[in-house]
Amino acid sequence: MKINKSNKVKILPITELEKTALKSKILNSVDNLSYRRSKRNKGLAMSLAFSIVFLIGGFLYYQNQPTISITDFVNESKPIDFSKENEVVLVLGDGKNLKIDKKDSNINYSKSGNKLTIGNDTEIEQETTRDSKVAYNTLIIPYGKRSKINLSDGTIVWLNSGSKLIYPVAFNGDRRELYLEGEAIFDVAHDKNHPFIVISKDQEVKVLGTVFGVTSYPEEGVINTVLKSGSVQINYHNDPELHHYSDKIKITPGTKATYNKESKSIISEKVNVNNYFSWRDGFLIFKNNDLHYVMNRIARYYNLKVNIKNEELAKEKFSGYLDLNENIDKVVKNIAASTNMKYIIEEDKIIIN
Repeated sequence: MKINKSNKVKILPITELEKTALKSKILNSVDNLSYRRSKRNKGLAMSLAFSIVFLIGGFLYYQNQPTISITDFVNESKPIDFSKENEVVLVLGDGKNLKIDKKDSNINYSKSGNKLTIGNDTEIEQETTRDSKVAYNTLIIPYGKRSKINLSDGTIVWLNSGSKLIYPVAFNGDRRELYLEGEAIFDVAHDKNHPFIVISKDQEVKVLGTVFGVTSYPEEGVINTVLKSGSVQINYHNDPELHHYSDKIKITPGTKATYNKESKSIISEKVNVNNYFSWRDGFLIFKNNDLHYVMNRIARYYNLKVNIKNEELAKEKFSGYLDLNENIDKVVKNIAASTNMKYIIEEDKIIIN
């Protein structure tokens, strides 16, 4: 490029050599600029990636803080000897035991779960989590007692003698899970987005909103589920080696599903639901039930042991109505009148010959 000496600048055509040199200079400038931008962008990208990883890591850390499922909690819980308890006991998440006498057997939770009311005048505040874990309460109903509980989701549960219910103080997950040992009637608050799950040994009952009863005593060879309204799906854990429920059945109102623990078989039949719910109102209704079954149920109510020495007598069928507000002697007399059995009532035992 040439410039004359005048005050005006005139641009003349450049030579091929000058073109090559200029092209080379431009390319070098572009490369340097791209490198600087690339380096800066790379740094920004690495910084952003690190931030994302840090945030995700932090989120996962807090989300994956040590927690415990209800089945793990159950497995870690100590077994209960119901015959040695005299009062209803509520075990709070912090391990504190509250003894509840008969007149205060109704228990109510607030919607948040952090306020607990026992009877008409006792209020307790508690945390819904403890050490970043779900807080579970345990309600223990000894022989001879019954109780009613309103859970934080609005579900009502009636618990029979010799039963244990383990449940979260507040239902915060996708499923409303609790664990039952013994016998209970559930009036489930409807929530289609959060199915209600009653877990017991070898069985899981899944519902959205319905009224049903479950009888699952460890010493009995069957688990009964009786449906009054709505619908339920029952999953049975037939193989202890598997970690899932291998059989399932749906039942309709007025149906009882019976799972035999030994044979792993399932039978469903139409029944009079009131016969299975009557204990909630303080009486028992039997229809062609054997004496062994009848006496075992009575023994739980009166906290007595039963010894039937005659095996043939134990298989005899009994039908009738028993008022649980009467004393044990009158109740057994009513049974004896229809079976011609002989019995002796000792301090804590009924001996039948």
